[in-house]
Amino acid sequence: MSDPVDRLVELGRRAGVQWEGTIDEITAFIRGRLTGAYVVDEFGFDPEFTTRIWLPMLRPLARHWFRTELRGVDNLPQDGPALLVGNHAGTLPLDGMVVHAMVHEAIGRHVRMLGADLIFDTAFSGDLARRTGTTLACQPDATRLLESGHLVAVFPEGFKGLGKPYSERYKLQRFGRGGFVSTAIRTRVPIIPTSVVGSEEIYPILGRLPGLARALGVPYFPITPLFPLLGPLGLIPLPSKWMIKFGEPIPTDRHPDGAADDPMVVFNVTDQVRETIQHSIYALLAERGSAFEAGSQPWTR
Repeated sequence: MSDPVDRLVELGRRAGVQWEGTIDEITAFIRGRLTGAYVVDEFGFDPEFTTRIWLPMLRPLARHWFRTELRGVDNLPQDGPALLVGNHAGTLPLDGMVVHAMVHEAIGRHVRMLGADLIFDTAFSGDLARRTGTTLACQPDATRLLESGHLVAVFPEGFKGLGKPYSERYKLQRFGRGGFVSTAIRTRVPIIPTSVVGSEEIYPILGRLPGLARALGVPYFPITPLFPLLGPLGLIPLPSKWMIKFGEPIPTDRHPDGAADDPMVVFNVTDQVRETIQHSIYALLAERGSAFEAGSQPWTR
């Protein structure tokens, strides 16, 4: 097995990846993606690649490394549009990947993530993000996805949430100007508050080097217990226990015409979503206990 694709697929199998198909089928599929033509949607999303390759690679991380449990699965719609709004943390955006993997496993739907400009600034991360369903976090793209019936996710804290120090863990940052609320009201889709516990511990930020961050053109350069001390090994996330709760949908179709452009309506709904997530996080933390306890169920309703 000297072929690099064969080695990659076999390595994944040994690591616990449950490929969608036989080993021969998966290797043939990957070679086809490397050399042939394939179908993507208007945003560059490749559902077959995501379902057969990307999500199976993420599931061992979500299931076994983070021992992720789900709450409120029944609040996720089996069809039709909805906007998942979640807290954001963890230095790297693994929370969005885990949410996608677990939602797809629970209800068989892809979550279309809205990502920051920085994700698309490099060829590799931008191409992978597009191919696995992420698109730019802007109102036109979000509106088109929701109007097309997709399940969409946004993390309004952005880099303020991802890069906050460990001393401020699980304290939500500002939710921007409420653009996600305006979009939800305009498209009349429900907002599902999504609370993630566990992501704060994977790369605890003890300090940041703003000067180096500016030189590299990134929002922050994190100092964690293992990075950069251990070099690339410091990028292995700590095996914290994750819990994700999908709250009761907040309807937006009851607002009158023009509400999407009313600052007070947008502010009130934004505050409601933020407070719902914050209270849910506190409840999940009390239920979880230690961040590194053993044992979990893949999900519970």
